Amino acid sequence: MNSASTHELLSVKGLHKKYGAVTALRDVSFTVRRGEVTALLGDNGAGKSTTIKAIAGAAPADSGSILLDGQEVQIRRPADATSLGIQTVYQDLALCDNLGICANLFLGRERVSTPFKLLRDVDMEEEARRVLKTLRVNLPSLDTPVAALSGGQRQAVAIARAVLWGTKLVIMDEPTAALGVAQTAEVLRLVRDLAGQGFGVILITHNMQNVFEVADSVVVLRLGETVMEQRKDELTPEAVVGCITGSRTTIGGMA
Repeated sequence: MNSASTHELLSVKGLHKKYGAVTALRDVSFTVRRGEVTALLGDNGAGKSTTIKAIAGAAPADSGSILLDGQEVQIRRPADATSLGIQTVYQDLALCDNLGICANLFLGRERVSTPFKLLRDVDMEEEARRVLKTLRVNLPSLDTPVAALSGGQRQAVAIARAVLWGTKLVIMDEPTAALGVAQTAEVLRLVRDLAGQGFGVILITHNMQNVFEVADSVVVLRLGETVMEQRKDELTPEAVVGCITGSRTTIGGMA
């Protein structure tokens, strides 16, 4: 946590979402502070993926509100979220294996010169190095195909791409799910560094050890509802697991 963490970056209030007769979200509310990591937890089917899709504009909520820096915003498509400084790193990372590191960082937003639309490779490489240095990420040559990178390095590329575009909030979906111990430690360092640089981070994970290592606050969803929002330091892993499973129904005044 840093001095910027007292500021509410994102506030989600009363999100509802239905798919036909199925109610995916019935009342999701929580806040994310600038400079902090918020762990978004819940069992399978709790509504985590639907919630981040609503924030990211991939599947807008039917009702409810999203506030960014205290102002209500309308997020109806991914481009809206991007323009507001919200980036999501999904589990599949959305990287092109046959392209190099730099090409992946600028994929779809390549810098070109006028009038002939030639790629400004030098400018893109300089910017890529700057972002990677800021994140303290050491990677091979920027021309190295992503297919040749380890799982942790691929995560680093995806995170760097999210940071590259004037981001305020980074949403990370199970970033350590398929990683070994050393790679997991490196990704968690990146998560801490992002928060330390003033970004808000939403971390979706099933790994309770990761939660208690990097999170500042914990939000638990169950059956499409927020059933807990509390500071991590006030919790135990057992209490959080109990809230996720429903064996413990009251924590911090929430039912």
